[in-house]
Amino acid sequence: MSIEQKLEPFANRLAKMHKHFGKWARRQGITCYRVYDNDIPGTPLAIDIYENIVHVAEYARDHGMEPEEHAAWLDGCIQVISEVLGVTSDLIYLKYRQRQKGLRQYERFSRLGSEYVVRENGLRFLIKPADYLDVGLFLDHRNTRQMVRQESEGKRVLNLFAYTGSFTVYAAAGGAAGTLTVDMSNTYLQWADRNLSINGFSDERHRLLQADVLAWLEQPPREQFDLIVLDPPTFSNSKRMEDTLDIQRDHVMLLNRALRFCAPGGTLYFSTNYRRFKLWEEEIRASAIQDISAKTVPEDFRNKKIHQCFRITK
Repeated sequence: MSIEQKLEPFANRLAKMHKHFGKWARRQGITCYRVYDNDIPGTPLAIDIYENIVHVAEYARDHGMEPEEHAAWLDGCIQVISEVLGVTSDLIYLKYRQRQKGLRQYERFSRLGSEYVVRENGLRFLIKPADYLDVGLFLDHRNTRQMVRQESEGKRVLNLFAYTGSFTVYAAAGGAAGTLTVDMSNTYLQWADRNLSINGFSDERHRLLQADVLAWLEQPPREQFDLIVLDPPTFSNSKRMEDTLDIQRDHVMLLNRALRFCAPGGTLYFSTNYRRFKLWEEEIRASAIQDISAKTVPEDFRNKKIHQCFRITK
């Protein structure tokens, strides 16, 4: 089967999804969304539209193709995406979720330093589609961010493993009395600071703290928060961390420590993208635990196991 024949089902599916989710997004006022989500066998791509640009990630797999054939296939995919979505190739950013060889012709998609500001629910976020595997705004938590916004008025909000601070921006937009954003990466904290700034929230009420979250949570709480967001990595063994983190093994410890920082009756949103995750509810010191994953995974994500999310009440 030729590459053109392999690409035909993908082109047809992408056109169908683009028409469907394009209409859906316009009705919802959404400008950043997933248009293709590993929809058909043989084309394991995640394709996200961020307003004027397109971010494409290939899932790791044993595709059985020689490097040159695989490169030609990817080249064809990019051409299909460009034609179907009406986007020039210089605005398509391609990422690989595995080590590849023989793909030097894709250096044109590695434009380090490219920055864009995109909108979501009336807020603005800086994205960098070339520098990292992810662009800086996880679209699968669009609904969760809105929930946090709706609950934040007058509350003290703590954002742990904060990444680029999108939950903090939503909390500030919801009228939070104050926020504390904690992440180990100074790069991401600077990014969070810029996200707050472009939305007009760069004042003393919104604090940023560079710290190893695991070590920081071991300390006796010096203050308490009404709302906590905890979205940790599945696994981390960063040299800057004192301990390794395995979310299945460590989530009870992590949650119980975080709940010490939660005011009585307060809320903790906990999320993980570990597909086989199982919450050990009986070991968590909370008054109520609700699995809200069905509400938090957006409609444009056909894989409903993209994350699990829980609303935990102290």
